[in-house]
Amino acid sequence: MPGRALLYGRFQPFHRGHVAIALWAFREAGFDELVFLVGMASESYTRRNPFTAGERIEMIRLSMRDAGIPLDRVITATIPTLETSIGLAGYVLSYVPRVDALITGNTILARIFRDHGLRVLTPPAFRRGEWNGGRVRRLLALGDPAWREAVTPSVAEYLESIGAPGRLRDLYSSD
Repeated sequence: MPGRALLYGRFQPFHRGHVAIALWAFREAGFDELVFLVGMASESYTRRNPFTAGERIEMIRLSMRDAGIPLDRVITATIPTLETSIGLAGYVLSYVPRVDALITGNTILARIFRDHGLRVLTPPAFRRGEWNGGRVRRLLALGDPAWREAVTPSVAEYLESIGAPGRLRDLYSSD
């Protein structure tokens, strides 16, 4: 189905699972464009949200290039930290251009957006045990180089360049 889909997430960090969903959205679901909405954009330098909104946008763009996805098929936007409620969908949709569907594996978000009238697609789970933000953040904090396998090469270089391993180590040791 041609059109534009929304992928709404924290992307802390943007990893290969997110890339796999983007590729699925283009190749299998048939979307022409994707909107990546960076949630919780007003929170950074915390254990759960260590990266800034700008850093996450940079990771999205680098990952799309690494995956061979033209950037003219990708839109990025940010939204501040929100409470989850029925009013969320309308508010979120005011931050992005028109979309035809939401792609999410989050059952609560799916319900909220479906109840709002938006078509919702659930992508396959792509190696969730390996490709998930919590695992990547823990590996970064531990200094375990296995984190590099969960992100694209350009994102790995970028995370090194911004001192992500040290940042996560500091965040995890601050308790």
